[in-house]
Amino acid sequence: MRGAWAGRSWRAGAAVAALLGAVAAAPPPGWTAAPAEQRPYVYLEGEAGSVLRDTLSLTNPGTAPVTVRLSGEGAASVSFAARSVTVPARTRADVPFAMTVTPRTAPGDHRGAVLAADAAGRQARVPVHLRVSGPRLAAFTVEDVRLDDAGTLHYTLVNRGSTVLEPHLSVRAHGILGTVLDRPSRALPVSLRPGERLARSEPWPDPPALDSVTVDLRATASGAPPVTARAEAVLVPPAAVVAGALFAGAAAVAATTAWARRGGRRRAPPAGPEPEGRSVERQLAEATAGERR
Repeated sequence: MRGAWAGRSWRAGAAVAALLGAVAAAPPPGWTAAPAEQRPYVYLEGEAGSVLRDTLSLTNPGTAPVTVRLSGEGAASVSFAARSVTVPARTRADVPFAMTVTPRTAPGDHRGAVLAADAAGRQARVPVHLRVSGPRLAAFTVEDVRLDDAGTLHYTLVNRGSTVLEPHLSVRAHGILGTVLDRPSRALPVSLRPGERLARSEPWPDPPALDSVTVDLRATASGAPPVTARAEAVLVPPAAVVAGALFAGAAAVAATTAWARRGGRRRAPPAGPEPEGRSVERQLAEATAGERR
């Protein structure tokens, strides 16, 4: 019994030793990417159109060099001192980079990132918090409003300010007999960047079958004055259009036929003086009749 227990203890000890040996032999963590000076994220602030600079630290604690490629995402264009960087083993490489804020970037807070990726597909993402200073102007318009034959409303939203807008839209339509559509204000699933144009459509599942309608749009967004737009149209069902076309075609055929008949009928020649031979014969007949009497 003691021997069996001793055997089990030996096997357990061997397993623990093997586990500790595996832990000791495990490779160190892979390479990392982070802002210089051990900051949690990159923070940059400046005006639209400015160039902002910072440094990215790449650390390779491994025993072999590693090559990573750098890129950026977000509201600003990112350029690096080198797009591809090889970091030697147990070395840290500091790579300067610059973010160019486009002139059309809206004032306020923006989010982006600096990305690093190796050949094996491993990627590190460093957050970038960008604050763009400058006056904030919220303004937009609704343009190109029209109602097609199916009753679908088409329009274009245009952001004419310097801030990102999240518009709301309400739709009302009036026909000959009164209100035929009333959609309360609701948030549209879009975000308009400064200068952006976005074409949209509003389906109308059950428009009037035959009516003359006026559609009013009212759009709002936080900080911007409300805007309105209008479209007018005559809604005619397809069956009425087909019937009208057939009626017009039949009328045209009837008119053409009547004209052809009138034009093709021969008219009697106009009355005029009788030929001279005919007049002599008549005189002889009248003379003979007189002698008989």
